[in-house]
Amino acid sequence: MWTTPARLRAKNIIGMNRRNIRYIGRYNNRRLYPLVDDKLKTKLLAQEYGITTPALIGTVTTQFGVKHIREMLVGHAGFVIKPAKGSGGKGILVIERVEGDRYIKPSGARLSLEDVERHVSNILSGLYSLGGSPDVALVEALINFDDSFAEYTYEGVPDIRVIVFKGYPVMAMMRLSTAASDGKANLHQGAVGVGIDIASGTAIRGVQFDRTRHDHPDTGHELASLHIPGWETLLMLAAGCYEMTGLGYLGTDMVLDRAHGPMLLELNARPGLAIQMANGEGLRSRLDLIERQPDGVSAEERVVFSQHHFARSSELRETA
Repeated sequence: MWTTPARLRAKNIIGMNRRNIRYIGRYNNRRLYPLVDDKLKTKLLAQEYGITTPALIGTVTTQFGVKHIREMLVGHAGFVIKPAKGSGGKGILVIERVEGDRYIKPSGARLSLEDVERHVSNILSGLYSLGGSPDVALVEALINFDDSFAEYTYEGVPDIRVIVFKGYPVMAMMRLSTAASDGKANLHQGAVGVGIDIASGTAIRGVQFDRTRHDHPDTGHELASLHIPGWETLLMLAAGCYEMTGLGYLGTDMVLDRAHGPMLLELNARPGLAIQMANGEGLRSRLDLIERQPDGVSAEERVVFSQHHFARSSELRETA
């Protein structure tokens, strides 16, 4: 359905030009981009700051090293291979389990060792990296996501995106993998986006392919009851990424592991704008309010401020 610029302004929607010039260009120093554009650097930085990330099994940096991937994977029932400089979920290979000489994806697809080696080789050649530059393949332990999300996702790990501006959590959504997204939590590939109330960690509304959804397309489970446990801890983790990186406009992607709690997956210095669609509200008024706040406020105070000023009621419950 078509809309007009006036309607978008009334909903406080920001577009890419305003995001790039007003927020990214003004608040993100380009020299800091490598800290978040390279997932390996992000992981090492997070370790310095005591922020939990998925365990690193190993890295592959050369084509010669590709032939040693089998030895690296021995003893690991499941794992994830991803490009250090990838974006948008491209190039991420999730292996749920190993059966004999076959590597099984969450969809049930069976890969050979040669398939895995080819994927790693493609990562190194820069097939999935920003700008096509040569890359490094990261091999991480598989995340055992919190059991409370089992009915809300399909063949993949759900993650939580929080936009952080000047250290304040501004807007959040949960991304639920689907059959259409091949088990990846990527909205452009068909995952379901669920807007999350900053105050409570509960679902506001759901969307898939830019259309409203009230249930998960594969499991059939309704979305209204979705609630993220340990929500304030997760917000504190997101807010702390401001001090960790020095970036003023930031996307933080996190997961809830059943054993380790909130874990940082990756950071994004140019987070997308689909989060506005998932929340049914634009970012502009929230960003304007934060720009008027003084500097030097602690992470705890910033989280309390956001929870107080950005509380929302659930459209899913209102329409159920």
